[in-house]
Amino acid sequence: MAFGGTWRLLHRGGPIGEILVDDGDFPWLSGRFVPAAGFAEVAPWFAESRALLEAEDHDGFDRVYDRIAGELTLIAPDGPVAEFLLHIDGDRASFRWSDEPFEEDTP
Repeated sequence: MAFGGTWRLLHRGGPIGEILVDDGDFPWLSGRFVPAAGFAEVAPWFAESRALLEAEDHDGFDRVYDRIAGELTLIAPDGPVAEFLLHIDGDRASFRWSDEPFEEDTP
């Protein structure tokens, strides 16, 4: 994926922000996050997931992130992605994505 692409974030089918990709370190891309009006409703989800990740509470992170992944849609410049892991902190976003669902860890 070339830098400079614009990715869109949707909630309930409506736009809540855009990510203007300007950097990457495979498999992660990052860029400037430009929130739309609807982002305020979901912003606390990202703050909570970030705090849990920083506290190394992986079970708590998974629980909170399931809501993000279940209710938001990430749209690549070429169309929707099947699965993604997205972090938003202020005006920066970093994410990885896949055209196929991520593999679950199996015991």
